[in-house]
Amino acid sequence: MTPTEPHFILRLARDDRDLRAAQRLRYEVFVAELGGDGPMVDHDARLEADEFDPYFDHLLLIDTRRDCLASDYVVGVYRLLSCAQAAALGRFYSEGEYDLTPLKATGRRLLELGRSCVHPAYRGGTAMFLLWNALADYVQERDIEVLFGTASFHGTDVARLRQPLAYLHHHHMAPPDLRVRARPEHRLEMNLMPADHIDRRAAMAATPALIKAYLRLGGFVGDGAWIDHAFNTTDVCLLMDTVRMSARHRQFYDRKTGVAG
Repeated sequence: MTPTEPHFILRLARDDRDLRAAQRLRYEVFVAELGGDGPMVDHDARLEADEFDPYFDHLLLIDTRRDCLASDYVVGVYRLLSCAQAAALGRFYSEGEYDLTPLKATGRRLLELGRSCVHPAYRGGTAMFLLWNALADYVQERDIEVLFGTASFHGTDVARLRQPLAYLHHHHMAPPDLRVRARPEHRLEMNLMPADHIDRRAAMAATPALIKAYLRLGGFVGDGAWIDHAFNTTDVCLLMDTVRMSARHRQFYDRKTGVAG
């Protein structure tokens, strides 16, 4: 992928150095900032890793001005898994939290998204816009039809999350053919309050920017949330069907078009 601005480059990870740089950014965001953990997290080296990493493509946003530091040149990352890669792995990552049977039964070309994060110093600018433009290229080049993956609310306090989860349940539930379901072990029902009791403004204020961006593109959520105690998050499964998108939403997938998250 070509440079998008003089000091930014977007490309897939090429080698172990690139992967470690992505894992280092993930550590700073998911572990140091948000309090997550996991069996393969390396606290001494400050790397957030798991057994799925070798099977994924890692889309990187690189700031060439930081390259001289040799370890933190990656300032944004997306982890991407196609059907073929999932077949080699034996499963999608999300299947640990959600029953994907309805989605897989469609026979459509799927792409799983995950571990999306941006360095704190680059938030609120063009970083996510650039990542999404590169993601649009990736989707178009591979004729992807449905994008999906878990996205997180920070923390596991159900009382604090009642409004946004209930809003998603009542207004953004996936259609039946795509309606994946949270597995029972750590399932949290999202229908936590009646639709007419929800303060929409408060619900949206409590919803992470990434989730709101997917909703603006016409995204849906699966049935139920998942409590991830190790990562200190409450996860929802987001889905985007490129066929169901309106003409306005589909502009995102034109090669020269993107959306700001």
